[in-house]
Amino acid sequence: MTRHGKNCTAGAVYSYHERRKDTAASGYGTQRVRVGRDAIKDFDCCCLSLQPCRDPVVTPDGFLYEREAIVGYLLHQKNKIARETKAWQRQRAERRRQQQQQQQPETPGSSAPPGPLPSFWIPSLTPEAGAERLQKPARGVRCPMSGRKLRLAELVSVHFTPAERGLSPGQLLAREPSDRYVCALTGDPLGNATPCAVLRPSGSVVTLAAVRRLVLPAMRDPLSGAALSDGDVIELQRGGTGFAGAGVSLEAKKSRPVMQA
Repeated sequence: MTRHGKNCTAGAVYSYHERRKDTAASGYGTQRVRVGRDAIKDFDCCCLSLQPCRDPVVTPDGFLYEREAIVGYLLHQKNKIARETKAWQRQRAERRRQQQQQQQPETPGSSAPPGPLPSFWIPSLTPEAGAERLQKPARGVRCPMSGRKLRLAELVSVHFTPAERGLSPGQLLAREPSDRYVCALTGDPLGNATPCAVLRPSGSVVTLAAVRRLVLPAMRDPLSGAALSDGDVIELQRGGTGFAGAGVSLEAKKSRPVMQA
């Protein structure tokens, strides 16, 4: 028997028990791994670019973005919705025209000569296929993280307090995340393990402990002196991984190649 015949794993005689045994012996399969610190997005990083923000803004739900990234995303989605809406309106007008033609009685010699038939070997272009029915696009652009409707006017500028004065933006971003910024009220260092909030009037980032101790009793922004309402204290979202599927779960599955049945 040839070597190919000895190692053949695509036949029906390759049982489930043999497949599992070979998978365990070769190291292939699925493995549950714990997401480490290197895979966690830093608290001052943009949710779109995953890079430290130079001009940060925050949404009412507490998601931090680079201003250029989120504005470009909102404009792109707005133009996309406008294009899809026009295509949906054209299709709806065409369907109405076809329905009116079907309701009108046919007269001899009124039918137009048939045009060239579409490609019969492409399923979507056969005469019986018809055009794909478009759905009416949803109005309003949504936040890429929370999925809620988001307007440009709702973005709040964020001002981080540097841990050391006089540093250039490049020098500041070269530091470790825990050594970059401090609380604007207490001077405590900020990091992924520290719950933070943004005060809307001043845009300053403070710890939640400082909010409970210094802000909520008087409901006033200590830095700007403006009165605060319920939605003026925006808690920054923490956690989430640096992968595309960010979330609160710290466990991930690493899929590896498996032997075909």
